[in-house]
Amino acid sequence: MTTPYDPFDLRELHDPDIPLPEGFEANFAATSLSRVYNWARSRSTWPVLFGLACCAIEMIAAAGSRYDISRFGMEVMRATPRQADLLILSGTVTKKMVVPIVRIWNQMPEPKYAIAMGACASGGGPFKEGYNVVSGIDKYIPVDVYVPGCPPTPQALLHGFLMLHKKMEGQRIGQRNSMPWYSRGPADEVPIPVLGPDIIDPRQAEILRQQAEAAARVAE
Repeated sequence: MTTPYDPFDLRELHDPDIPLPEGFEANFAATSLSRVYNWARSRSTWPVLFGLACCAIEMIAAAGSRYDISRFGMEVMRATPRQADLLILSGTVTKKMVVPIVRIWNQMPEPKYAIAMGACASGGGPFKEGYNVVSGIDKYIPVDVYVPGCPPTPQALLHGFLMLHKKMEGQRIGQRNSMPWYSRGPADEVPIPVLGPDIIDPRQAEILRQQAEAAARVAE
């Protein structure tokens, strides 16, 4: 029996607006290049091997044999962002972790996507407005799918994968707003995140110290 996620089911690729002779539906598909490309890309997504807090345990469970994300072609979790195209933010995002998260995101090649897994990554969760937690990672990187829960179950994460696949399948080659990474012309520069007054990059500690000393001298 053919399942809805069987990679050999040509009905997923066939455009219903293009009629086919009766009996040919299982062997032929009349479709567009964008649909074939998105269908293949959505079923070969490689997530970054990256976890933040308790939601990461549920993400690990989703990769186990019981839930088996390899059914979606997503079991290859890469240990380097340069070989991945999906960042799953699974857990609490502290102000100290924002800087490496943005750095990992900027190192990922296009096309790339982000899933905010759990209430903490989506909006701060029970730690919202806390002294060390940001109120949603979408203030620093673009998020494509939000998976609610505290923590969400592996089934909820699988549903998030399906929603991401649905978004990917709706993109069109040749439309700059849909796939800007394949458009002609210069690419957009990598944005520098605005960290805010209480979120600092540890690599700039010496610069911040010099600025603080200069401000103290001016005040005197």
